[in-house]
This record gives sequence, structure tokens and C-alpha cells, in this order.
Amino acid sequence: MNIKSLLLGSAAALAAVSGAHAADAIVAAEPEPLEYVRICDAYGAGYFFIPGTETCLKIGGRVRSEGEWYDAYNPNSRVGTLWHTRAELSVDTATDTEYGPLKTNTVIRWDWNDGGSTSTKLLFANISLGGFTVGKLDSQYNLYVGYAGDVINDDVIYDGPYELNQLTYNYDAGNGFTAMVSLEDSNSASDGSASYGASWWTDDKSNHYAPDVVAGLGFKSGAWGVKVVGGYDSIVEEGAVKVRVDADFGVFSAFLMGGYNTDGDKLNKYAGTNLDRSACPVNDPSKCGWGDWAVWGGGSVPINDKLKWNIQLAYTDSKIFAATTNLTWNPVKNLTLRPEVSYTNFDSVNQDQWAGIMRFERSF
Repeated sequence: MNIKSLLLGSAAALAAVSGAHAADAIVAAEPEPLEYVRICDAYGAGYFFIPGTETCLKIGGRVRSEGEWYDAYNPNSRVGTLWHTRAELSVDTATDTEYGPLKTNTVIRWDWNDGGSTSTKLLFANISLGGFTVGKLDSQYNLYVGYAGDVINDDVIYDGPYELNQLTYNYDAGNGFTAMVSLEDSNSASDGSASYGASWWTDDKSNHYAPDVVAGLGFKSGAWGVKVVGGYDSIVEEGAVKVRVDADFGVFSAFLMGGYNTDGDKLNKYAGTNLDRSACPVNDPSKCGWGDWAVWGGGSVPINDKLKWNIQLAYTDSKIFAATTNLTWNPVKNLTLRPEVSYTNFDSVNQDQWAGIMRFERSF
């Protein structure tokens, strides 16, 4: 066999092999189409569709760190400086239904104090649909009318209970008129203790099944708004009513709120106290509460688009006076610096207290 025949044979063999491989060639599969995250602006900023669903999701939260000097709630506080740091994570969902948006709200909180004191808790978790809300929130006694001013120490004079389970219905007529009714957990535990407020004054009972009841009415027109809310403590069998007037004129906003206790000699969930036991006489804890009535007032004045001044004053029939003022500074978006000073006078024990807070907070 000569070289020419060898080369021709080799070429034929290579062609045959190539043809066989061409017949068995692997065809690449078509790539799956990408599903990009879609913005869901029907429920406000920050929501997006969960891929593959019609449910909208929003993730947010905040990180806070603050130094505290003394305690506006305790006339005997001698804390020089307490440094407190907090983180919160919130997850909200919303889905459109034939009855309106089906929503959930979940907030988890982590706290760290000087000395290694830590805590983790489920702050809020609730479901809402068609005006109804069920789950854990602050009491509607506070939520419906609003908190007592844009200050940190807003509840030195107690304005109502906070975190508790509830079944609430909110009605909005669309013409400025609103209404609310809520059945709320009494927070009584199997051992008769309570998980709210200053536990030394509570009178909860084990195996108590009757809920507390809160109801409210409101009307807003232009710069003015008025709301009234009442709460009944099913264990103490007493309650309280608050009436609030708000005004917002742009250059400043202000509010005035008054509360009436159905029995000034008793403390209940709606006319109680957050104060330390030392703030009232040993034999008369009711002096840490409202007595027959309490009043709050305050306002906010925007100094410029980044700086605002806030103030709150409060006084009770039991002769407790509280005053708090602060500055809210937003040097950049979603970053807040807030220095605050509080003064409290406890007449029944002839003591007073100054307190201060410097807070740094980043929200997202």
C-alpha cells in the first residue's frame, strides 16, 4: 500500500466517523424564560409580587440605638447611663380578593441592654380582611385615637394597654366618619398574672374567659379631627373613656386629649399606670394612676424639611405632672436623630425626676 492510498483511506474513515457523530448530535434545550420580580404598587411603596403568585410582599424594619439617663417613670431612678439597642424586622403581605385586600403583618423585635440583658419577642402578628383584623396588635384604645404625641416618653401618664390579641372591626364611611369595635384579650394567665403594664397593680384572674371591649367613633374634616374611644376591663369591671381633638395647619399641628376613669379609686387596663411602684404611697397604688381623670396636650412645629420640634404635657387628677420635649432631625432619608428631655412630678410622694434620651434610628 502506497502513501497515497493510505491518506485516502484515512480521510474516508474520518468522514464516516464525522457523519456518525453528526447524526447523533445533542441539541441544547431551550432555556427557561426568566421571571423578573414585578413591582406591586397597589398597596403602597415597597411591595413586590412573590414570583409565581399573586401575593405582594414587603420587607422592612429598623435598627435603633439610644443612651438613656435616669427614668421619667421612676422617681427613685439613679441610673447614670443605660445604653439600649433594638432591631425590628417586619414582613407584610397583601393579596387582592373579592372582599378586598387580604393582608398580614408580622413584626419581630430583638433588644439588648447594658449588662447583657437581652430579649426576643413576637411584637405583632395579625390578619386583616374586609375591615376585620384578628391577631396581636396594640390595643385599639390607643391605635384608634392615636398615641399621646410625637415624643419617646409619651405614656408617662398612662394612655392605655399595648400588645394584646384582639378581634377588631374598623368602618370607614369615606366621608370623614369612622367607627371601630374590638374584643380584646384580658391578658390573664393561668396563674392570675398579667403580661402588660406594671404587673404589681394588675388584678387579673386565672381561667377568666370574658374579653375586654373597646369601641370608638371619629370624624375628620379639613384640618380638624375628633375621636372618642371607650374601654371596659372585664376583670376589674370598670373602664375609661378618652376624647381627642387634632388640628393640622401645616406650619404646626396640635392635639388635646382628655380621659375619664369610671372609678378613680381603682386601676384598670384603660386608666392604669406604667409608673414604678415607688411613684405612689405604699398603701395607695391608685395614686400612680389617673384618679378620676387625665389630660394630655402637645404639638409639633416643622422648623425645616429635616428638623421638627415636638412637645407633650400631661396631668392627672392624682396630681402627676409630666412634660417632655424633643427635636427630630433627619440628616438623610430614613435616618433619625432624636434628643429628648423629660420632667415628671409625683405629688403624692413629693418627688420629681428629670430624664434624658439620645436616640439614633435607621428605618428601611
